[in-house]
Amino acid sequence: MDPTKKLASFAEEFRNFALKGSVIDLAVGVVIGAAFTGIVNSLVKNIIMPIVSIPIPSKEGYTSWHLGPVLVGQFLGDVVNFLIVAFALFLFIVKFLGWIMRTKKEAPPPSLTKDQELLVEIRDLLKNQRT
Repeated sequence: MDPTKKLASFAEEFRNFALKGSVIDLAVGVVIGAAFTGIVNSLVKNIIMPIVSIPIPSKEGYTSWHLGPVLVGQFLGDVVNFLIVAFALFLFIVKFLGWIMRTKKEAPPPSLTKDQELLVEIRDLLKNQRT
């Protein structure tokens, strides 16, 4: 095969892959996920953890909490952050998309056309003749 045609074929194959709806949807999901993570980070660092640190005041806030030589405040903030993101993903994937999948499964199959009904009858007759 000519290298120019091979390159054109490769470029065509890549274009078909890259412009598929699922790849574009995935890219949009990644961008929205990054933005959502930024919002959750801000929520945890600026609202939740300062409220949690009220009973244990310190100059640097929750990030300076420690158990012996181990700093645990930042780790606790990251755990809370993870739990919020994981819960949001659970709600979206399992509850929302799961609901969509259930509604798609419950839809009755489309009725057969006359041609399809005749083909099914012919298939069934041929099966019966073999047995």
